[in-house]
Formats: sequence, C-alpha cells, structure tokens
Amino acid sequence: MNRRRKLVAGIAGLLAAPPLAFAQKAQEVARIGWLTPGTLESGRANLHAFREGLRALGRVEGKNIVIDYRFAAGKTELFPVLAEQLVRLAPDCILAGGYPTIRALMRLTKTIPIVLGNLDSDPVEEGIIASLARPGGNITGLIGIQWELAGKRLELLREIAPKASRIAVLFDPRTRSGQVHVEKTQAAALKLGMHLQVLEARALDGIERAFKAAREGGAEAISVIHVGVMQGERPRIARLALEARLPAVYSATTFAADGGLMAYAPDTADQYRRAAVFVDKILKGAKPADLPVEQPTKFELVVNMKTAKALGITIPQTILIRADRVIQ
Repeated sequence: MNRRRKLVAGIAGLLAAPPLAFAQKAQEVARIGWLTPGTLESGRANLHAFREGLRALGRVEGKNIVIDYRFAAGKTELFPVLAEQLVRLAPDCILAGGYPTIRALMRLTKTIPIVLGNLDSDPVEEGIIASLARPGGNITGLIGIQWELAGKRLELLREIAPKASRIAVLFDPRTRSGQVHVEKTQAAALKLGMHLQVLEARALDGIERAFKAAREGGAEAISVIHVGVMQGERPRIARLALEARLPAVYSATTFAADGGLMAYAPDTADQYRRAAVFVDKILKGAKPADLPVEQPTKFELVVNMKTAKALGITIPQTILIRADRVIQ
C-alpha cells in the first residue's frame, strides 16, 4: 500500500512538472523589437550581424529569443505606426536604427529599453540622451558619426575627379541626420573651394527630379546621403548616377555593392553586431541609463571598379591602396 501511494504521488508529480517546466521556459524567452528606417533587403547585412552577435552570446532566435521586425522602407510617415505596434507588444528591449525611429519611440515609451544600432546625428545635441558616458533614461547603444565624414567624402571625390568644382549633394530633408550631413558637407565644400548644389528628395519621383536638376545645374560629381527615401532605393540611385555620368560617393557602403562608384562610412554591420552586446546586458538586468553610448571603431572605403570602368574613370592607386574592399 505504501509503495502504491508513493507510485501515485510520483506520477502526480510528473504530471505536474510539465506545466511548471513550460512556464519556466516561457519566462526564459526574451522578446526583442526591431525598428529600422530601410527595408529588409537594405538592412540584411546589419540584421545578420545582429543575429550573429546574439548567437555568440547564447541567444538564438526561435529558441530563447523572439524578434518582432518592423521596416519603414524610407517612409517617415510609417515610423509612428510601426513604433506603436512594437510598444504594444511590450518587448524586453527594442533595437532601433535612425533618428526618426528613435523620436517615434521616445514619444511612446520612457520605460522600454531602447538600443541604438546606428544613429547619424548627435544624440546629446538632439536631446535624446544626457551624455555619451551616462545617457540616462531608457536609451543607449551606438552612434555612427556619419556627419563627421562629410569632408572626407568630398576629398575622395576630388581625388577621383580632380577637375570637378561643382558638386551636388542629395538628401532627404525630412530627416534631421540628413540636414546635419548637408551642413557639414557645405562647410567642407567651402574649405575645399567647391560649389555645392543641394538637392532634395522626399519620394521616388523626387530622386529622378534631383538627378535631372544635377545635370541641368552642371554638377560634375555627387555625394549621396543615405537617409530617408534613399535607404530603399540604392540600385536605382546608383543607376541614375551612372546615367548622369556623375562620379558619386555614398555615405553607406551597401551602395557600392549595388553599383555605386565609391562609399566611405562606418562599418554598420560591425555596429549592429556590437549592439547585440547592449541587448544582452539589458536582458541580464543592466539599465540603459548606465551603459555608455559607443562610437564606430571600424570604417570602410569601398570602390566599385565595374562602375568606374563604365564611367571611364581611372581610380587613383592612392585610393585603391586605402580601400578596404574593391568590387570588380
């Protein structure tokens, strides 16, 4: 009888165990939100790097983490909608890229931790954080300091097209980061003795008109700022620059892979890989307010030789030696 009672008690214990085990397992699964300005395709390398970074830390999608993805495809009107969708899901953390996404999220939550995968404007100046060392609030992560490279891009254009003095700069004026880029580019052009033609594009047809204006305005080269609508139109922009016979430099290295002549920018894939470390720390209990914001440590110069040949441009050896990647 005693053995029977023990057996029944043991079976009852086994029957009771699975719900508890499942409850524990459910508690171990973390939910991460993902909100970026571009498309899945344009952000594929960054997404892969982020997943890779999480995996190295023992966090595997579909096993102990769930990632809810939202891509704005360069449409600024979608940011508030997508941000609200994510906040409603009450994730443990949100990975965000770009100034408009951060602003949209800031309006909705001051409690959900937000990690910057990449931000192309000064977060202190913009009032997003208190300081890089101690950001305060619920936001931390990585910034891109893209605006600081504006002068370098113009210098690269001068090396490739030494006779060019009239340079067009293309950006989406709806983005604060684009405006900062233009300001820095204007300052650099003044120092280099270049005349800058500022071109705005808010939508696809705006990009077409901008290149037409560049041709009509006598532009001899162009700098394209990878913000807003430009983020989802890389192949089209590279093609338009080629058709306009304009040597072009881009603020995102992915442009070169899509046919752009040359790009110089922080290695954003490396930044998203590092962003995984921030997410991991937060999921372990760290507060964003106490995690210092970090800057890029890797930069890339990428040259597309196929496009150079199509334009009839000889890339100087001084650039090829410095290039991190040369696309044949």
